[in-house]
Amino acid sequence: MTHILYLAWRYLLFNRIKTLVLVVSIGLVLFLPSGLHVLVEQGGGTLTARAAATPLLIGPVGSASDLTLSSLYFRTPTLDALTFDQVGRVNDSGLALGIPLHLRYAVEDHPIVGTTLDYFVFRGLSIVLGRQMTMLGECVLGAKVATVLRVTVGDTVMSTPAGAFDVAGTFPLKMPVVGICESTGTADDNALFVDLKTSWVIGGLAHGHEDVTAPGAEEGVLRREAGNVVANAAVLSYTEITPENLDSFHFHGDPALFPVDAVIAVPRDRKSGILLRGRYQADQTSVQMLVPLKVIQDLLDTVFAVRDYVVLAGVGVALAALAITALVFTLSIRLRAREIETIRKIGGGTRRLLGILSAEIVIVVVAGVGLAALLTGVVSRFGDLLIRMV
Repeated sequence: MTHILYLAWRYLLFNRIKTLVLVVSIGLVLFLPSGLHVLVEQGGGTLTARAAATPLLIGPVGSASDLTLSSLYFRTPTLDALTFDQVGRVNDSGLALGIPLHLRYAVEDHPIVGTTLDYFVFRGLSIVLGRQMTMLGECVLGAKVATVLRVTVGDTVMSTPAGAFDVAGTFPLKMPVVGICESTGTADDNALFVDLKTSWVIGGLAHGHEDVTAPGAEEGVLRREAGNVVANAAVLSYTEITPENLDSFHFHGDPALFPVDAVIAVPRDRKSGILLRGRYQADQTSVQMLVPLKVIQDLLDTVFAVRDYVVLAGVGVALAALAITALVFTLSIRLRAREIETIRKIGGGTRRLLGILSAEIVIVVVAGVGLAALLTGVVSRFGDLLIRMV
């Protein structure tokens, strides 16, 4: 038996390119359905865990999945914004705590999350370097953002304009970094956190001006009349909020009508959550309340159904690949007619020939299965990290 395996191994080693192609082909065909299954299972677990940690979500009427994914993973919202008075509605009910989320802006590809300090308590985010934001314009970075942008406490970051020609709607705001959060392995690592009012400043709902009454500010004065000073277009809005100009920043309009993209409702207890859901169930003309876990589970049901079809198709591809592999071995045997005849002449019987050929097939198949198992193990080990990166 040993010499049969030796001859089979030497043949495969001599034809290493053909052997490698066969092993890789078999390995990938077997890996695709198993790897997909592992990846979907781990992705489903990650999605479910974050959704389960978010009791209730309030947002504008529209796609429940869009609202959930944008609120949990800070994707740019596709739905219209709510008004800030929805946060007061939740808090005034006495049944839950309302945590606003404003998600319209970013620093490069990293979302800016306008919220309150309650969000840090709710998610269990702790500051490992620096301090918590306390002043308008300050920001706290997620762990991944600090690494990617290569900034630390004391540096500054600049918000990205909403568009190349967005001159009036939003303007870049230079924000000092005052803290960096501990890594949690969630979407929070990839976000920058600012006070809700700071996100309104980025949106142009509040701004500060130069002191046109101060000496040396004549270039910015259009005219003076009846004790009033009228500024001209030379007076620019600040792009950085400092202790010196903080008092000059003011909001235009009623803050209760300012936009928020979603509100996380944290009930006091299970009964309070049910009562609050009942109130919103009766009035869903402009807002909706949903349970993120249920939305994610419905979404995963669809993903799992698609996965099953893909796995089924993968089985068909695997059978076709095995058939092609069998064809390759059959043709190989026909091409090796002189080699087989030589083995017969030196005393090799039919059983020995079949043993050598069978050993070659077994070695290739076992190597392909081993490669598939190795790749599946890598996905199982690092799949969660891959999902977080995506």
